[in-house]
Amino acid sequence: MHDTGNIAVAFVMNTLFAVVELAGGLITNSVAILSDALHDFGDSLSLGTAWYFQRKSRKASSESYNYGYLRFSLVGAFINAVVLLVGSIFIIHEAVSRLTKPVQPDPGGMIILAVLGIVVNGAAMLRLRKGSSVNEKMVSIHFLEDVLGWLAVMIGAVVMMFKDIPVLDPILSLAIAAFVLFNVYRNIKPAFQIILQGAPDGLGETEIRQLVVDGTEVLDLHDFHLWTLDGEHHILSMHIVVNRNMDLKNAEVLKENIKRKLHELHITHATIEVEYDPDH
Repeated sequence: MHDTGNIAVAFVMNTLFAVVELAGGLITNSVAILSDALHDFGDSLSLGTAWYFQRKSRKASSESYNYGYLRFSLVGAFINAVVLLVGSIFIIHEAVSRLTKPVQPDPGGMIILAVLGIVVNGAAMLRLRKGSSVNEKMVSIHFLEDVLGWLAVMIGAVVMMFKDIPVLDPILSLAIAAFVLFNVYRNIKPAFQIILQGAPDGLGETEIRQLVVDGTEVLDLHDFHLWTLDGEHHILSMHIVVNRNMDLKNAEVLKENIKRKLHELHITHATIEVEYDPDH
């Protein structure tokens, strides 16, 4: 339940800070901060969704979902990707409009809020980055986006305290939005691979063949199918070929030994069919 705990803490931190941010935006008369407050409330919605689906993914298997609910965590990842995409488009739209009509807010208040934003969002991001699920990694991008956004706000506010360059803020916003979109693509790609029944990264038939055949009584393997439920728990089915003189007891022992080796590779469910080679 460590992953759901991480997302729960992130949800609470993000929602509380969004309220503070909304008040701070009104006090400093900063449209940028008010826009980010709206963005953070959207983040809270997506975080709550991710939290729900991550909890649901831990349910035991049922008649309808006999492999369990692990893949439900991916639904949260996809929802978060959509929210990030829409939020980035909104940021780009606002940044482009401010290139032609710059707004000069209160830089002193912006700096105070920026420091607070970096601390709160940075703590949440570091906590989520320690997680291993696709969902946690996708949610952590929300906070990476916010940390970078607040860093840009702070730099812009410091510069605007000494020089009248309000156009600096939208330029930084465009760079951050481009970076966030790149990270969305990089992190949603594994989720698509899981949905499309792709083999886990760094693991395939070559690696399994070497593990199963080398140094064992297995002569060959075929009908090999390897996929992953959620990026952490993998499923395998295959046929192994053994000497026709091997009795059933030794065949079962061989299968159990292979399954123990496979479990070390996070293959939690392996279906192994034994075939006897008539030529041996």
